Amino acid sequence: MIRKAFKMKLYPDKIETYKQRHNPIWNELQLVLKAHGVHNYSIFLDEATCYTFGYVEIESETQWNAIASTETCKHWWEHMAELMETNSDFSPVSTELIEVFHLD
Repeated sequence: MIRKAFKMKLYPDKIETYKQRHNPIWNELQLVLKAHGVHNYSIFLDEATCYTFGYVEIESETQWNAIASTETCKHWWEHMAELMETNSDFSPVSTELIEVFHLD
């Protein structure tokens, strides 16, 4: 299993809407994530900075990267774009974090 972590930036006045849209996320998005080998996915929020911290365990980078090409993911990005910093294709601006310590 591959562990990944990343951060994304929310707009301060959109935090509550972001939380609501994730509780729960769309069933079809859950199915896409599971079908692409995603496990143990969590998103945390630092309210002081409006940054989210995402943690996910994946089966492969290829499967993880393939999620972005699904219609469900593209629709989700568009649905979330007004809440956070995004790229021109509506994908979230995301910074991968480097693991420096792990304890099983």
